[in-house]
Amino acid sequence: MSIQIRPLQPTDRTAWQPLWDGYNAFYGRAGETALPDQITETTWARFFDAAEPVHALVAEDGAGQLLGLVHYLYHRSTTRIELTCYLQDLFTTPEARGKGVGRQLIEAVYAAARDAGIKRVYWQTHTTNAAGRALYDKVAHHVGFIVYARDVA
Repeated sequence: MSIQIRPLQPTDRTAWQPLWDGYNAFYGRAGETALPDQITETTWARFFDAAEPVHALVAEDGAGQLLGLVHYLYHRSTTRIELTCYLQDLFTTPEARGKGVGRQLIEAVYAAARDAGIKRVYWQTHTTNAAGRALYDKVAHHVGFIVYARDVA
């Protein structure tokens, strides 16, 4: 399968949306628990705002079909001088799984981070994401942290 990893373009909105919806559904954000439209609209706009540290890449097959997405952002850290890269969202279509698309998207984030002078890329996933974790164990190291979160508003 011929795959090209490239930056998301404004003209990709129609093809990106089902990937975004699939990613959110995987994590239980669908139907009554779906993200508000305003979050999706704001996220989409951030990808194309040069003042925002949020970036998006997509995997495209030879026929121009989008097979996957990855969203990442750069931020400061108290344990590093240079910025750090947080790989926030990674999703591939069910048909693309097991064919190296996810790995290529991760590797593209690694390359973008290196080009930006960043030395650390990290992400989190749910403990039940066995298929994702099988890939992640091959391309990164699980460092043992457990994530806690709470909305305060």
